[in-house]
Amino acid sequence: MTGEVISMMGTWMQMMAQAWVVTGLTSSNFTLGMLNFASGIPMLVFASWGGVLADRHDKRHILLVTQVIQIILAVAIGWLVLTKAITVWYILAAGVCLGISTAFEMPAASALIPELVGKQRLRAAISVDRSLFHATRTAGPALGGWLMHAMGTAAAFFANATSFVAMIIALYTLPPRVRGTEEEEAQRQTGMRDGWNYVRSDKPTRTMIFLLAAITTCISPFFMITMSNFSRYVLQVPEEKFGILMASSGVGAFVGSLWLLRITGHHRRAYLRGAAVVITVAMLAFSQSRNLYEAMISIVLMTGCTSTLFGLANTIVQERAPDALRGRVSALTGMSFFGVLPFSGLLVTAIADYVGLRQAMGGAALLFGILATAILFRYQHACEEQPVATAPSESSAA
Repeated sequence: MTGEVISMMGTWMQMMAQAWVVTGLTSSNFTLGMLNFASGIPMLVFASWGGVLADRHDKRHILLVTQVIQIILAVAIGWLVLTKAITVWYILAAGVCLGISTAFEMPAASALIPELVGKQRLRAAISVDRSLFHATRTAGPALGGWLMHAMGTAAAFFANATSFVAMIIALYTLPPRVRGTEEEEAQRQTGMRDGWNYVRSDKPTRTMIFLLAAITTCISPFFMITMSNFSRYVLQVPEEKFGILMASSGVGAFVGSLWLLRITGHHRRAYLRGAAVVITVAMLAFSQSRNLYEAMISIVLMTGCTSTLFGLANTIVQERAPDALRGRVSALTGMSFFGVLPFSGLLVTAIADYVGLRQAMGGAALLFGILATAILFRYQHACEEQPVATAPSESSAA
């Protein structure tokens, strides 16, 4: 967790800096969607392989390789920004490389946590992991905005490259995975088909993946792709206030992830429904915000409930997943976000360029409300049909 905090601080600084660089090169929402598409498609293509490798091999080694690749990419983009040679095409190429790296990093990182803590403490471990992730999401953009203002935009990219060293050191401190039974080790050597078959057969897992895909389609593109344009051209705020707005989204997400620690198994469905309602209303309010403070209040509520909903869905999926299939199930769950976002990003940004950002946000909020209602209704029936999962503790966790 210490290594992740330092590394993620740098990652959020670079994400904020890159968004600001891109909006300085173009004001087109669709171009922002294309850049996200470039990084997302490799993740969709290679995530299945990443899941298979995560189950078959030492996850620490996979993560070490991906960290080195991301250091190289951060230094390269930082140098291009510093020398004023940066173009949209360079960012697009770096996005493709980063997408390939993340396709192998994501399932390995997600499947590593249960190996470190065991299933009895999985809910708390995911909550702590998400809390630290979102805490850096709060501090990272604010620090990135200050760093860009004080030392130039390129400094944020170089700071990110340096931050990966902490994660590399942390990975070297972890012990190798304890070997399982012969049957479990044999199952680890099977292909991606077993992962697909498990997700198809376990209805609660499948509905949670659909719920994550609904968020990714309707909500995520706006605060992950178009936020810089909304800040710069709609709210008309400078870079340091853009950093504050991004940090506000981190505050909400941090509180939402901490709240997971208070949610017991038999209250999960109620919290899932409540979070979906608040996300819908907050997104509508955000679309109509007229100044920075109104936007900050709305985004805190929206990201807080989005974080809670993401955390609950991931906890349910991880608790139900068999140990030998965890990497592949994590890959499929991640594809509901990384695999969907490239396409939803293109669609949303094209619509936003045509009808305007405010109108696109409002329509997406209403669509999410409809989809979430239908999916959560199906989830309730799925839990009644399959109350006992692979995990022994799942009878009280659904």
